[in-house]
Amino acid sequence: MAGLRRVLVLGALVVLGTGTAVAQQQNGGPAFDAALLERCLSGTERGDGPVDARETCIGAAADPCMDSQGGSTTVGMSACLGNELDLWDARLNETYREVMAQSEATDGNMAELGSAAEKESPLLRDMQRNWIAFRDTACGFERSRWGGGTDGGPAGLHCALTLTARQYLWLDQYRGKDM
Repeated sequence: MAGLRRVLVLGALVVLGTGTAVAQQQNGGPAFDAALLERCLSGTERGDGPVDARETCIGAAADPCMDSQGGSTTVGMSACLGNELDLWDARLNETYREVMAQSEATDGNMAELGSAAEKESPLLRDMQRNWIAFRDTACGFERSRWGGGTDGGPAGLHCALTLTARQYLWLDQYRGKDM
């Protein structure tokens, strides 16, 4: 139930984040265009290892947004970075669900064969939980480096955006691959 609640909350954040971007643009805030990220991702190749050409897409929507009118303020940077973070987070959550379903199916198949192999799904779950704790702590550290200054918020969001995008790209290499 907690997992479903998290999915619903994250889905609502994506919808609200998109609505916020439109409202900001209409109210003179920075112009955020989610399609920039989608175009970048569809135009680069999925990697099969630690290096993925799609990593160049990190910031594809936030950077032009921060270059737009109102995007260079602390509030503007936070909005731009937060909106792109929401996009990557939604991708990460969807990919995690798909890889978890694959892992659970593999675990079931291996059990039917009588295999003593280590189960994938508990390790995937623990890895993702530990990664979330790492991301939150790492980005808290990044934010703290600004000594309470106003740029700490955007710095923490940039960190979260970057680490979330990289985690999505890393986990995505397993999507659709059965072992």
